[in-house]
Amino acid sequence: MAEHGLCLCELIRLLWSLLIPSLFACVVLTALLFLLILGIRLWMQQKRKNRQESEKSPVVAFFHPYCNAGGGGERVLWCALRALQKRYKHATYVVYTGDTGVTGEQIVEGAYRRFNIKLPGPVKFVFLETRQLVEASAYPYFTLLGQSLGSIVLGWEALIKCVPDIYIDSMGYAFTLPLFKYLGACQVGSYVHYPTISIDMLSVVRDRNPRFNNSAFISQNPILSNCKLLYYFMFAFLYGLVGSCSDVIMVNSTWTQNHILALWRCGARTSIVYPPCDVQTFLDIQLAEDEKKNHHSIVSIGQFRPEKDHSLQIRAFRKLLDKKTAEEQADLKLILIGGCRNHEDEDRVTQLRDLCEKLGIGDKVEFKINIPFEELKRHLAEATIGLHTMWNEHFGIGVVECMAAGTVILAHNSGGPKLDIVVPYDGGVTGFLADDEDSYAKAMDNILSSSPEKRLDIRRNARHSVGRFSDQEFERSFLAAVEPLMLTENR
Repeated sequence: MAEHGLCLCELIRLLWSLLIPSLFACVVLTALLFLLILGIRLWMQQKRKNRQESEKSPVVAFFHPYCNAGGGGERVLWCALRALQKRYKHATYVVYTGDTGVTGEQIVEGAYRRFNIKLPGPVKFVFLETRQLVEASAYPYFTLLGQSLGSIVLGWEALIKCVPDIYIDSMGYAFTLPLFKYLGACQVGSYVHYPTISIDMLSVVRDRNPRFNNSAFISQNPILSNCKLLYYFMFAFLYGLVGSCSDVIMVNSTWTQNHILALWRCGARTSIVYPPCDVQTFLDIQLAEDEKKNHHSIVSIGQFRPEKDHSLQIRAFRKLLDKKTAEEQADLKLILIGGCRNHEDEDRVTQLRDLCEKLGIGDKVEFKINIPFEELKRHLAEATIGLHTMWNEHFGIGVVECMAAGTVILAHNSGGPKLDIVVPYDGGVTGFLADDEDSYAKAMDNILSSSPEKRLDIRRNARHSVGRFSDQEFERSFLAAVEPLMLTENR
């Protein structure tokens, strides 16, 4: 007994003897880290000073590693640049990009070709060599953490190549924000299309629901589910810390705003700026009455990605056909329009075709892959129903396009479509919402059974409502949101 007491006393004595050196080591390491950060910050300020001696105008830089792509995020980038160049002509504009296989001139030409956006002034491109570090394929496990750490390296490369006065992350790489704010001493803004992690993602793992981002082998195992939940909570905490560094926060929808407010907790600095949709192109489609229609097509627009849930559309269509007579079935068809990015998407289309054959509707479903824009417009002009089934779509540009084209939209009862898009306009109905096979089939049946006059009223309401998502509205909202950044720099 005495020996045990002696051992305990010796252990306490040993720990106490290590306490002072450990505290001293922590203080030294903290001081060294502080000096390192201070040194880097002074170096960056000197780089900016050297640049300002030869170039007096402030530099506004956008971090958009995939700026040569053709998605909605890139449309936001080019519309934002156009708006700033028209308002603040004296500034110099820079885009950080990882598209090293093309020239700056080719990128600008591509933006004009895809989006019909012509910039009123020049833009400089800083080409980054480490973009592969933010590719999801590089991290089969712990993808969120891997991509976020990779973005820090990519952001560091961007910062040492060009130190801007104003930095705007327009692709959602929140972990770059502290680099530019604290090391680069920049004014920092961000446009969030989709939170890297959301409260819904935490709920899916906690409730052990299998989804495209929560594999069945994890959801069925309580130990793995708890480990993943702990990982998600820790990542959400870090995401909140880095996101709160932003001086101005723009989000693309009410759904995204709710999640960003819960994670970043910066309500006073956060505003909704709806993404610019090319609604005028679709509004140019003549809104014809459909009372003489003999055939009705149901059209879906969206890339063939797992989260778009095309299989739900096919199964719901099968249930709709079950409600119809043989003669009525002959007048119906489902058209799935979308793009395939890679072999995985192509394999997914093959699986969807197999599902159609299994359900006995192979001749009733058409797949239109990577079709020209004019053909897309023709299908929308002829369609009766526009179909959307993605759960918690952050916004829903495809939904807006279907409404502008004059279809009766049927979207998922969640996310941006529920909160921002398919909402009453001047008290009138603009579309319908559903969330499972039965509700989708019932809603499609109700739309097709409605009188042509009632459908026409809904289509007109929808068309009038989408003006909120035009390029002009985006420019007005975006300029109002970033004004504090520009005014601070001009003082």
